[in-house]
Amino acid sequence: MIRKLCGIFAVACALATSVICTPAQMQEIKEKPRMYSYVAFWTLPRAQWAEEAKQAASEEKMMQKSVADGGIVGYGSDQNLIHQPDGATHDTWFSSMSMAGLLNQLDQFYKTGMTTSPVDLSATKHWDGMYVSRYYNWHSGSWKDVYSHVSVYQLKADAPNDAVDTLSKSLFVPIMEKMLADGTIHEYEIDTEAVHTQTPGAIWVSYIAANAEGIDKVGAAVRDAQKASPLGGPAFQSMADFAQHRDYLSKTNATYK
Repeated sequence: MIRKLCGIFAVACALATSVICTPAQMQEIKEKPRMYSYVAFWTLPRAQWAEEAKQAASEEKMMQKSVADGGIVGYGSDQNLIHQPDGATHDTWFSSMSMAGLLNQLDQFYKTGMTTSPVDLSATKHWDGMYVSRYYNWHSGSWKDVYSHVSVYQLKADAPNDAVDTLSKSLFVPIMEKMLADGTIHEYEIDTEAVHTQTPGAIWVSYIAANAEGIDKVGAAVRDAQKASPLGGPAFQSMADFAQHRDYLSKTNATYK
């Protein structure tokens, strides 16, 4: 892998941080055990938003026990702040170190009848996603009314098979680890679909900022890195179709073990 990275993709290292990322440093960034996440997306009438907040609180109480039992490692809910005509207004999610952990948690929701509550039945649209990450980290704790940012990138058809690993090690992880260490963010992960319901090749890069100012700090860190290495952008563009790029910004409640 290192020999491959010494080619065209090595220039992406400098984008990752103001300190040049050498092949040896990239080798130190290793993929972690697979973490799976289940996300339920909802498009709800505005009149139901208060009821959705109550239901999310009830779901959180149920998931607190699952975290304590080790079935899941994190959970939360999001309220979308940048609304689109056909997009979700809310989502709820939970993460586990196994697909079984997700399915067992989902089964609990079905058995309690939460999936057929009046607020859920009022949704004009609903869909689910199951994702997997091998690059992630977090602070343990619970946070209310913080902010989540998600960037979605679509890899080009001719992108190398190790594109996710390359981008994670040379670009995403170094920036996010720095932001995590100084308290700017509480959590980050780089996801792909575990169960494919969309065109394969999408990457979700998400983080939970400690406060509103954290969104600015992460953005500034990315821009500073780009200035430090103007060649980094073209290297990223060689792998991703930026015409398909989308961002999402949400108000978030989250807990991680």
